[in-house]
Amino acid sequence: MLRGAIIGLGNVALAGHLPGWLRCRDVEIVAATDVEPARRTAIEALVPTVTWYDTAESLLARERLDFVDICTPPASHGPLVTATLGSGRHVLCEKPLVIAPEELAPLTTLAGERKRVLHTVHNWHHAPIVKRTAELLSQGAIGEVRRVSWQTLRTKPAAVRDERRVNWRLDPALAGGGVLTDHGWHVFYVVCRWVGESPTAVGARLETRRHTAWAVEDTATVHLTFPHASAEILLTWAADSRDNRAELIGTDGRLDLEDDTLVLTRNGRQERWPCPPAMSDGSAHPEWFDPVVHQFVGEVTGVARPDGNLAEASLCTMLESLARESSRQGGHALRLAATTTPAW
Repeated sequence: MLRGAIIGLGNVALAGHLPGWLRCRDVEIVAATDVEPARRTAIEALVPTVTWYDTAESLLARERLDFVDICTPPASHGPLVTATLGSGRHVLCEKPLVIAPEELAPLTTLAGERKRVLHTVHNWHHAPIVKRTAELLSQGAIGEVRRVSWQTLRTKPAAVRDERRVNWRLDPALAGGGVLTDHGWHVFYVVCRWVGESPTAVGARLETRRHTAWAVEDTATVHLTFPHASAEILLTWAADSRDNRAELIGTDGRLDLEDDTLVLTRNGRQERWPCPPAMSDGSAHPEWFDPVVHQFVGEVTGVARPDGNLAEASLCTMLESLARESSRQGGHALRLAATTTPAW
């Protein structure tokens, strides 16, 4: 039985992660903490045996643990991951793993030195429609992918647990950025795996199209150039409706993802698959977390081999950083340094 703790008890932890941990027979959540003392009541109602700590520092110093699940706002990830790895515990961390490339190498080095698993929650790989798309691509359903178009449309950021408070996603000191940070990371790892290559260049424009008083962008348009393909990505919190759509053009056909329906067009014929729930249905997605738990626990116990998650997180970190720099330079495409393609 692995002993785990959760740091950060917002919606993603309580509605997304915790149900998965409670379904896992090999894991016991024994401790928790949050900067909001009121969250103690929420976690104790769900896990009556949990031990509450007032700070992450006291939790790490006093509790006997195998791993820590970090579900705090992005800007705190680097310091918390460093402290957790330094104390000898394995780490599962919400995306983005870090908000700046310079934070990444020290964490990767520390995880290697301590021989501990460092894993980021890439749960969108396990959305039914994304998973089915990957299966069809592996079967050669549309040949080689040549172009991808993706749209994430939202009317506002995901809600925080306490609606009386300002949403931390709008505070760059906590979030690191706006819609690009919140949604871009997911799209980057999904699209790159679909294409099967690492991008060679990134161009982007970040805007506040509707919510002009915000200190973070509400809209991001990103162009990724691959050796043999390209991708156009639109992410926005300024839409009139909530939706997710994607289109993949291949050498032998096309795939259209229409939120909860997948359509294959090939040789003048169409096949359709319902793939509920829709990608835009909620934000916690607890049903997508079980495979993340399975892989993480497998790596911790030595049952599963590493699946390239850390390399994938490293690529996402570089893509977001370059996208922001490209926008500062007026949208000019910036080349990536030579990277190792994750083991997809």
